Amino acid sequence: MVSAIDTGVLGFEAFIANYLDEVCYELIDGELIDLEPTGPHEQVTGLINRKLNVAIDLLNLPWFIPMKCLIKPLGANSAFRPDIAILDRTALVNEPLWKTEPVITLGNSVKLVVEVVSTNWQNDYARKVEDYEALGIPEYWIADYLGLGGKRYIGSPKQPVVTVYQLIEGVYQRQQFRGSECLISPTFPDLNLRAEQVFAAGE
Repeated sequence: MVSAIDTGVLGFEAFIANYLDEVCYELIDGELIDLEPTGPHEQVTGLINRKLNVAIDLLNLPWFIPMKCLIKPLGANSAFRPDIAILDRTALVNEPLWKTEPVITLGNSVKLVVEVVSTNWQNDYARKVEDYEALGIPEYWIADYLGLGGKRYIGSPKQPVVTVYQLIEGVYQRQQFRGSECLISPTFPDLNLRAEQVFAAGE
């Protein structure tokens, strides 16, 4: 058997053993990815986190946003570290790793994932859309507060946008929000959050 050292490929188990607590890294196809979070990135993440926590509290749901967790997609050597993940506490009993490690392997444990775009936007718009869809995660946001995504994803001229994917019959359907538009969240239909509030948080 060829080792990860020989091939340069980092396996899932080795990543968990060495990088679980290193919040700046995730694993994609055996490659260690530096997430390179900036201050403004964390400001945007903090705003969305606060708004979603309030929404969960108002509905008195058995959901929570962990301080850190990994989502393991169906591929063998990947582990995503979402900026925000809303987990269903009642579903975690079925998670095989959760009792010992904050790792999610089942899509029905997750209600919503948010990725705040940084320089590695390709992973958020391409790879993670496919993998979160395959896992069956019902809602996925991409908060592109700097308008970094490629034109095929955010249009031309490029400008800040929040993209909300909703899983319908196993396939993500996309809506995009700009300016003063209120985000429409299938999970939180009463959420009061405008796209421009998200973008302003990163200034």
